Amino acid sequence: QVQLVESGGGSVEAGGSLRLTCVASGDFYSRYCMAWFRQAPGKEREAIAVIDSADKTNYADSVQGRFTVSKDKAKNTLFLQMGSLKPEDTAMYYCAARSDGGGYCYNLSFQESDYTYWGQGTQVTASS
Repeated sequence: QVQLVESGGGSVEAGGSLRLTCVASGDFYSRYCMAWFRQAPGKEREAIAVIDSADKTNYADSVQGRFTVSKDKAKNTLFLQMGSLKPEDTAMYYCAARSDGGGYCYNLSFQESDYTYWGQGTQVTASS
């Protein structure tokens, strides 16, 4: 009953910035834990950034200090601000959410199977 739609991907030069947006609709609550994943060709899908009900965040080591996840609860919108982009950041980026029965979520999980709802992805390409 939840839909997630990503936008904001594109092609940039290495060192550049992009801001991804994920808009949630349907039977969605802003207290859900949410995450950004990415998948590069030939690689497993991996969690990049997670945010919980209290807006606590966690990041993969590969993006720590360069990417920032945030949300606008009133608009059911999740963001990923990406800076200092590298060619290694080239991937399809996905927005995900978990309901945990509709309650509060304080589990900053990086496990793909913990997330129930997924967007269709937006492509990010960083070239040198």
